[in-house]
Amino acid sequence: MAGKDYYSLLGVNREASEREIKQAYRRLARKYHPDVNPGDKSAEARFKQINEAYEVLSDKEKRQKYDQFGDQWQYADQFARGGGQRTSWDFSQDGATRVHFGEDEFGGLFDDLLRGFGTGTFSHRVHPRRGQDIDYPVEITLEEAYRGASRIISLDNGERLEVKIPPGVKHGSRVRIAGKGKQGYAGGTSGDLYLVISVKPHRLFERRGDDLYVEVAVPLTVAVLGGEVQVPTLKGKLALKIPPETQNGRAFRLAGQGMPHLDNSSCGDLLAKVNVVLPTNLSPQEKELFKQFSQLRPD
Repeated sequence: MAGKDYYSLLGVNREASEREIKQAYRRLARKYHPDVNPGDKSAEARFKQINEAYEVLSDKEKRQKYDQFGDQWQYADQFARGGGQRTSWDFSQDGATRVHFGEDEFGGLFDDLLRGFGTGTFSHRVHPRRGQDIDYPVEITLEEAYRGASRIISLDNGERLEVKIPPGVKHGSRVRIAGKGKQGYAGGTSGDLYLVISVKPHRLFERRGDDLYVEVAVPLTVAVLGGEVQVPTLKGKLALKIPPETQNGRAFRLAGQGMPHLDNSSCGDLLAKVNVVLPTNLSPQEKELFKQFSQLRPD
């Protein structure tokens, strides 16, 4: 991405806050994600550019270096040691190779040049540098977060990789895939790939940590006299005994029926909240019974 404007790629100005940058990234990542645009090479290329821009601008230290040195930000430490000045020199016969040096490197540079003229060669030591890490957004359902999931993703080098998402991941979890980030420089190790997990809201369950919350409809007669109702879980339905005179809003804890703990065999709990359902379309006889009840219990 040398020479490209990271701010323009995300559609923000240079004074954008961290929140504005994150919002812009999420909006563009959803738009150009390969899963949303299957087979669209231009969308895939744009998605990779967006990820690289966000990787730099979301990191405070990298962003400061980028603001000062532009597309040469990775060499900021070398420039700082050289007095902060950069000068370009062409050493190939056709003048196509550009190398940047700091001021205090000039002495060694000219010594090397003079020696190079005598030998017909020129060398400059290049230190190995680790490749950049890559963030890759992945959206999953609550059921997939409960059981674990897999995805096929496309890497920058064209490789298609099957990745595993472990049970228990949360919204915002980062799953590390070692060595699948940007390739290292001059023999340096490759960076890592991080799956940034987004869990879709569920129509029944609310997740708080590793506990799940669900409302359970309980008929009035069962709430008053006691009985049994069915409670939904991510594994299926369970029978729940309702004691007599159960109040509306009471919560029952079902141990171990929540989300699995990440990297742990245990699970959170499920809390079932009672929602008492009043009868409708009462018959004349039923209405009469409620009248009698109201006379017995005038309070």
